Amino acid sequence: MGADPVLDKSGFLCMYMSNHPDTLVSYVRYWGKVSAQVSSAKMTSIDTKGMDLTYEVKGSSEPKKVRVVFDPPLAGYEEVKPRLMGMKSEAEEQLGMVRAPQVTKFGFDTPSLLATLGMMSLLVYCTAADALAPSYSEYTPYFAFGKSVLSYLPSWTLVASWGVLVVAHSLEALYVLNLCRRHRAGVVLGAKFTLGTLFFGFPFTVGMRREIQSARIDSILKGQ
Repeated sequence: MGADPVLDKSGFLCMYMSNHPDTLVSYVRYWGKVSAQVSSAKMTSIDTKGMDLTYEVKGSSEPKKVRVVFDPPLAGYEEVKPRLMGMKSEAEEQLGMVRAPQVTKFGFDTPSLLATLGMMSLLVYCTAADALAPSYSEYTPYFAFGKSVLSYLPSWTLVASWGVLVVAHSLEALYVLNLCRRHRAGVVLGAKFTLGTLFFGFPFTVGMRREIQSARIDSILKGQ
């Protein structure tokens, strides 16, 4: 395996980040999940998989350590700055240090939407096969495949699948609604994201998070 391109420049990055103590404290508190009152923090090492930080809490001079893992790992040195800036922005938002950026655009993840539509179509088809084929003989040829699929599954599969779908999409929709409020998406845009998530789930959740990340980057570039 080749050398870690980020670890090779760890010393320089740690020295650079020493000029941003507030950012390091936000990393420790939010990404390091440290609930104590952190008074100071220092980056001691960084590589493509994560960064090591030491910190002190109020009332104690004994340094503690925390490892913040990058998810996903950095592909190279060129990803260090945008990743750290994005993490800084999210940490400060969640900690109430800055106002969350406003989302003004709508979007969704097309590949996952197509996959979701395919799976939901199969579920609707099998449900129709189970409900219609026994009562209406003229529909039997159209639902032969669905009946065949259901013959290999337990009888409770359809009910359970719909139950999981409804619960999962409802919880995701509540999560997205909360994001819309926090990021001031407005009534129309918020309704698009929330209803899209309620009916189709994950693709619209991903779309909302992408728009939030885009708004964060725009905010950072504007120096806000």
